[in-house]
Amino acid sequence: MNRGLLLFSLCLPLAWGCAPLGAFRGSIKPMKDIPPAISGGSWTLVWHDEFEGTELDESKWERVDCPRRKGFWDPKDAYLDGEGHLILRTRKEGDRYSSGAVRTRGKFEHAFGLWICRCKFHTQEGHWPAYWLFTGGVGKIGNGGRDGTEIDIMEKPWLHDQIQHALHWDGYGEHHQGKAQRVNREGLSQGFHLFSLEWNENEYVFYVDGVETWRTDLGGVSQVPSYLKLTEEIDTWGGDIAQADLPDYFTVDYVRVYDRLRE
Repeated sequence: MNRGLLLFSLCLPLAWGCAPLGAFRGSIKPMKDIPPAISGGSWTLVWHDEFEGTELDESKWERVDCPRRKGFWDPKDAYLDGEGHLILRTRKEGDRYSSGAVRTRGKFEHAFGLWICRCKFHTQEGHWPAYWLFTGGVGKIGNGGRDGTEIDIMEKPWLHDQIQHALHWDGYGEHHQGKAQRVNREGLSQGFHLFSLEWNENEYVFYVDGVETWRTDLGGVSQVPSYLKLTEEIDTWGGDIAQADLPDYFTVDYVRVYDRLRE
């Protein structure tokens, strides 16, 4: 075992002990899926959702209700299955296509740390899941991404074994800046996988199943708190939704956010 992994493994129990009593609702699923490649040091859990029970915790999440791309974000398409998962459903009702989206805006907004999501993907074309961070500062121009960057930790518009990480800053108009990194890993389209971002003041480090896949400081690195979004997107980047056998599902097992403990 390398030194970084050993330190991380040894420090995990201490990190759990640093969490404020009463701060978390529900139990924590096994920790065996923590990415082993995360750099050494100790971490403390600051926010999480294990999606237990039958009702989405509205103290943590807002269901989004609005038109989106080629469809609608409909609150009815974001729900818990009662087996420890958040389900974001994509469906057709009449001529209307809809999907689920949740966000932590105004409920949990945070800068830096280790952001982890364990999830399982859709099987039909015409839509895609995304796990991302956002802040209103993305629209500000002139300070690079330091005053706000859209951080796409994972998006998967393909049905084959490929995902994308991406960064967007300086708005979405003529001044827009962005960069993406595509990642291919055998088996990504089957079963659950882990997607992680280690975000600090100087760089972003992305991981897929504990393996580092992209390290960058593009945009100058955001220095401001962001909120978390889990969404299903309906548009042609994902293929032709008319060819999909719906409903289809994006399944999320848990989301966890950690801060690095300072020595």
